[in-house]
Amino acid sequence: MTPSLQTLPADWPQEARAQLAALKTPRQIQDFLDETPYSTEDRYRSPLSVLRDRRAHCFDGALLAAAALRCQGEPPLLVDMRAHNDDDHILTIFKRSGCFGAIAKSNTTVLRFREPVYRSLRELVISYFDLYYNLNGDKALREYSVALDLRRFDGIGWMSRDEGLAAIAEKLDAIRHHRLLTPTMIAGLSKVDAKLYAAGLAGADEAGLYQPTP
Repeated sequence: MTPSLQTLPADWPQEARAQLAALKTPRQIQDFLDETPYSTEDRYRSPLSVLRDRRAHCFDGALLAAAALRCQGEPPLLVDMRAHNDDDHILTIFKRSGCFGAIAKSNTTVLRFREPVYRSLRELVISYFDLYYNLNGDKALREYSVALDLRRFDGIGWMSRDEGLAAIAEKLDAIRHHRLLTPTMIAGLSKVDAKLYAAGLAGADEAGLYQPTP
């Protein structure tokens, strides 16, 4: 029996089962998300809906990645990165040889995959710091959450049903977050470099970009 048949709900279509089971490595999962058009809709999609619609935003992509990792026998773990004057960003984390890596769906080019070379969750998150900026050019990352295990939401059918997914988003916001910066650090931050700013937004769907206050 393949991992997908062990973990996916019984009502999943065979085609969707095969699609998810084919994503055998974190890099393959990331490539699938990168090839999936970014969703600007105000809705959440379950992994099954992402496969059906081939659209996903940050939250949807995180669930899809978590489901794919679960099919390969790994825990489905999400981490929320909290930002100032910008959208939060969600990572699906995994470990190799005791080190953390991440998969992420993003409307920018720089907040996506991380190789599993980071010795702590904080070290992984801080790798996004200089690349996490808003349209004002401000470096926005401020906090990160403890890992949330999606197996605790199996009762709402998060892998198959769109209804009820707001409960996961609400829990991600409510769980413990760790601060990355002191007020003095924040006051001394510089603007993002102009070339990096342009590179990060290459190919972005403008309709899906957070509009910060001045």
